Amino acid sequence: MQFSCALKRNHIFRRLYSTQGVANGYLVLYARKNRTQQNQVGITVSKKLGCAVVRNRTRRRLREVYRLNESLFRPGWDIVVVARSRAVNAPFSKLTQAYLALADKAGLLVSQQTE
Repeated sequence: MQFSCALKRNHIFRRLYSTQGVANGYLVLYARKNRTQQNQVGITVSKKLGCAVVRNRTRRRLREVYRLNESLFRPGWDIVVVARSRAVNAPFSKLTQAYLALADKAGLLVSQQTE
């Protein structure tokens, strides 16, 4: 990852959960500016969604979506992505579309208009 690291601190997760999130049928995304030039990305998958194998596969797929599209994200954000039950069996292309749509809605993507 170019300008990102994993979000591991519990107090940062809790701080982000108190912010206004954006959601669709697959994911919920919480974001907040931080004071660095790095993005910190955390992924949450509830035990309700399945056993450890299912949760870890979902987590790996979401990390891969971010890794492949990292250049589209603005630096300097703390991001938490919460997987919903439809994300477990969703095709990778649908997961990518859902992730990028939420990031755009939250204002995390770099504007690609050069006028």
